[in-house]
Amino acid sequence: MRIVEAFPQNIRVIENLWIPMRDGVRLAARVWLPEDAERSPIPAVLEYMPYRKRDFTRLRDEPLHHYFAGHGYASIRLDLRGTGDSEGVLLDEYLEQEQDDAVDAIAWIREQPWCDGSIGMMGLSWGGFNALQVAARRPPGLRAILTMCSTDDRYADDAHYKGGCLLNENLTWGSSFFSLAAWPPDPAIAGANWREQWQQRLDSLRLFPAVWLQHPHRDDYWRHGSVCEDYAAIECAVYAVGGWSDGYVNAIPRLMAGLSAPRKGLIGPWPHAFPHAAVPGPRIGMFQEAVRWWDHWLKGIETGIMDEPMLRVWLEEWVPPSPYLEYRPGRWVAETEWPSPRIQARRWHLNVGALGETPDAPEDAVRVRSPQTTGLKGGEFYGYGAEGEGPLDQREDDGKSLVFDSDPLPRRLEILGAPRVDLVLSVDRPVAMAVIRLNDVAPDGTSSRVSYGALNLCHRDGHEQPRPLEPGERYRVRITLNDIAYAFPAGHTLRLSISTTYWPLIWPSPEPVALTVHTGVSTLELPERPPSALDRSLAPFAPPERGPGAEPTALEWVDPHRTVEHDLTTNETIYSTFGDAADLEGAALARLEEIDLTVGHTIRRTFRINETDPLSAQALIDLDARLHREDWDVRVTCQTRMSATAEHFRVSAELEVFENGARIFHRDYDEWIPRQLL
Repeated sequence: MRIVEAFPQNIRVIENLWIPMRDGVRLAARVWLPEDAERSPIPAVLEYMPYRKRDFTRLRDEPLHHYFAGHGYASIRLDLRGTGDSEGVLLDEYLEQEQDDAVDAIAWIREQPWCDGSIGMMGLSWGGFNALQVAARRPPGLRAILTMCSTDDRYADDAHYKGGCLLNENLTWGSSFFSLAAWPPDPAIAGANWREQWQQRLDSLRLFPAVWLQHPHRDDYWRHGSVCEDYAAIECAVYAVGGWSDGYVNAIPRLMAGLSAPRKGLIGPWPHAFPHAAVPGPRIGMFQEAVRWWDHWLKGIETGIMDEPMLRVWLEEWVPPSPYLEYRPGRWVAETEWPSPRIQARRWHLNVGALGETPDAPEDAVRVRSPQTTGLKGGEFYGYGAEGEGPLDQREDDGKSLVFDSDPLPRRLEILGAPRVDLVLSVDRPVAMAVIRLNDVAPDGTSSRVSYGALNLCHRDGHEQPRPLEPGERYRVRITLNDIAYAFPAGHTLRLSISTTYWPLIWPSPEPVALTVHTGVSTLELPERPPSALDRSLAPFAPPERGPGAEPTALEWVDPHRTVEHDLTTNETIYSTFGDAADLEGAALARLEEIDLTVGHTIRRTFRINETDPLSAQALIDLDARLHREDWDVRVTCQTRMSATAEHFRVSAELEVFENGARIFHRDYDEWIPRQLL
């Protein structure tokens, strides 16, 4: 990747700038400015996250914000209240207080002598979420946002629930957030009262996974911050970017369909990562694309970006299933509007053991009771591009599922959109789930996952007021799979796999479930996309480049692993991972010479389950974080655990905090939360 050293503007960096809030709390910002900004005011771009601008994301922030500033923008990286070096406490994600603070920060930035009053807001993940949320508040001066790897619906597409099923990511992400919220402000910035601020954070700390478990249905808690509740509230321009390998990709087509404001969507093969550095590639010049966006909306320069199609996506080609790909074969395709009237549903019928163009008559019934280990080949909910994250050959999971295969395709089939499955089914338990995978089976038998979806069947009529199932009663349900752009080659077979479990991605139902699918009346619909001449006229993206940034000195390396063990004496399967949890280029411990600080953060995850007993499920997350300079040494260790009975979830945690080797804080958490049709 090209590192740009010379820019149209020379810049200076303000290591810390205090931005006052209406209640007197100060938020800490790091600011990159063109040197002549006070004489020639320029637009500002704000990124607003809890991930510690001074250390945790320093290496990620510098190339991004330096690049924007070098192209004539005040680029601002702001810590949320109660995180990093900002004052106050943080009690949860996406609170109204967070949005209020953003509105105050934007107003303050607009008043600075270096700002001309035009504001853009951007971010990946959390920063992409709140860019949408703040846009819906319509603060004066906010003219455009760039939201990456985010969602418009906090219940349907976040790290907590999927189709009303509980994701194990709720515990994984919640544990990381819990640990990070316990880190102190840097004394070099916060000054003499840093320890008092730290103690306030520790005393206020909540066990976030348990908080989110208390809201298993789509209630007001999740409606808050979900911009899909009122798309019309967003009036500024929106550029939504994501990847097919990310857990949040479904939001982009919904935003394109729901927004009335100027909008663009871009989806590559990428995971939860910036497109200029993402794996699998192709990588693109996302920083140049962002500058084109800002130049158009914040400077009024005609860059041509709004003359291009509304939605541009990477249409993936088949590759042998692999947990790691450097590059995903495919090509860019585009649609001028969304939903696209060119895309039509193509239907297959679920017949006995097969997908058919016509239904079998009379209808029949087939049944499945999946082992609790179904899903071990599913990969991560969202990966970051590390080895071992992607879905593997699906044949093992297919063997534990109900499978419907088509005849080999006589011609190539390209799809773009969300596959949908309409099932007529019955179950033998009051709480059950159905997990659907759409696979591409090659002539040699290898099975690649193309898309998947899940539905807690108690949520068959919506996520707001679920109802238990009546065993044996017949239901018709629709399950929508993740959006995807994909080309099935001629000679390959479509496979629809249906299971009643999907571990360790999804927490299991309280009892083993037998699910009966009624054939001949159940269907699969694929969004078939015809060829378009527009695809051949798409201008190529610029090659990836970034601004300069400091290089960390690795002191300890992570030896990452991702393993599956099966104990034949107990019939227990253990899925475990270990790796770095900070942006330190794979180091477990690294030195940041620029600020005289050593930083380290690792995470270990362990998921255990017995083949036949869903109540044996256990999850354990261990996090270890370190901050050190000559006269200051901090360590934060956190262990969270989750298990369940038929009636309750149990979430417990142990938090230990050390300063200069002495334990200064310790707290045990132990919460029992009723299972509400989960």
